[in-house]
Amino acid sequence: MAVLQYVAALMMLGHGVGHTVGILPAWFSIDVGGGSKPWILPGGYMMDSIAGKAWGIIWLVAMILFVVSSAGVFMDEVWWRQWAIIGSAVSIVAIVPWWNSVVVGARLGVALDVAIILVLLLPWGDKITNFFEVP
Repeated sequence: MAVLQYVAALMMLGHGVGHTVGILPAWFSIDVGGGSKPWILPGGYMMDSIAGKAWGIIWLVAMILFVVSSAGVFMDEVWWRQWAIIGSAVSIVAIVPWWNSVVVGARLGVALDVAIILVLLLPWGDKITNFFEVP
C-alpha cells in the first residue's frame, strides 16, 4: 500500500470520527463548541431536541460508513469507494440542516464530502485514485 493510500485512509477515518460533533450534543447534551442556534429548517429545533436526536443517528451512520471505508482502504479492498461515496452523501445530509449550530470543522467537512464524491464518481477520479495505488 502506498503512503498516500494511508494518508487517504487516515483522513477518512478522522472525518468519520469527527462526526461525533453531531452525536454528542444530540444524544448526550455535551457541548462540543458549536453554537446554540436551531437548525436551518422550519421549526426551530435544537441539537438536543427529538429532531436533533433523530439526526444524531444520521451523524452516527456517516461515522460508521467512513470508518468502514477507511478499513477497506487499509485492507486494500475495492468496495471502499462505494462506502466513501455513501458516507459523504450521508454526511452532507447530516451536517447541512445544522449549518448554524456546528463547529467550523464540520462545515469544512462538507467541502471534503463534496471532494470525495467528485473524485470517486467522475471519470477523471479514477486517475487520481489509481495514482494512490501500488501496482
